[in-house]
Amino acid sequence: MIAIRGATTVESDTPENIKESVLELMNEINRRNGLTGKNTVFMLFSSTADLRSYYPATAAREAGLGFCPLFSAAEPDIEGALPLCIRVMILAETSSEPVHVYLRGAKNLRKDLKMYNVAIDGPAGSGKSTVSKILGKKLNILCLDTGAMYRACALKCIKEGINTPDEESVGTFIDHIDLRVSYENGAQKTYLDGEDVSEKIRMPGISMSASAVSALACVRKKMVALQREIASKNSCILDGRDIGTNVLPHADFKFYLTASAEVRAKRRFDENAQKGFDIPHNIILDEIIKRDEQDKTRKIAPLKKADDAILIDSSDMTAAEVAEFIENIIREKLK
Repeated sequence: MIAIRGATTVESDTPENIKESVLELMNEINRRNGLTGKNTVFMLFSSTADLRSYYPATAAREAGLGFCPLFSAAEPDIEGALPLCIRVMILAETSSEPVHVYLRGAKNLRKDLKMYNVAIDGPAGSGKSTVSKILGKKLNILCLDTGAMYRACALKCIKEGINTPDEESVGTFIDHIDLRVSYENGAQKTYLDGEDVSEKIRMPGISMSASAVSALACVRKKMVALQREIASKNSCILDGRDIGTNVLPHADFKFYLTASAEVRAKRRFDENAQKGFDIPHNIILDEIIKRDEQDKTRKIAPLKKADDAILIDSSDMTAAEVAEFIENIIREKLK
């Protein structure tokens, strides 16, 4: 049996705002801790004295979370207390370490919980991975290259002889895929079937295959679950195409990094040249444009800027300059 704590704030004392905040908080607690109706034993809510319009427990029950006993209590009016705040204590039958969740203004209640997540989204060649690696070293936190995970899935398809990935063919292995990410000497290593494929997944041709594979519901479900599990236990940076909109919608910091197609193609051309790949610039540019269209129009979690993400056009910026810009924003808010 474990006890999980959580808290959030509401914009105003209205039933609608209380319902919205309670549902958001409970969904995040359940997701991060793997809670279900079967292993949740009891929920105890409390709310500050300035919240009188609705019981948080009633909001939880109406949201379909009434699968265990719930109770609401009113806190005394204490001078200096965080206003418009809802707290919850959950007892659950699980052996996992509890992940406490504090959202919105309630994050200020736990200065000792310094874990935070950074979401960096953007199209192919925008410099997400390079910037994330620089930023990870500057902030001394984990940097998870989510694109590498999808590239590994694409490589698995090639190994299995699947030339045109579809739900049925990929579904034969995705649930049990032997995919592991580790951090060795400050760099991410990607292992597939026990083999270090960190270099193989960067070969030309893997990029388009990764885009096709990542559009499959079964693949996204598996990879997103792995990514969320890592983010729930570590301060980390995740880069991809739907981190801020889908994978970590409650990330503490969100950025959308982009650049013109021509600039991105030039960057990819230079990267290939350094690795010994002789791919003409016009072919790379054409692939970049097609990849953009494919990523933006896929049905599941398409490439999109989150509404609360900070837009950065890096066309005239170096990766180091972008990383410094992001670092300054994060450090300022963490003060």
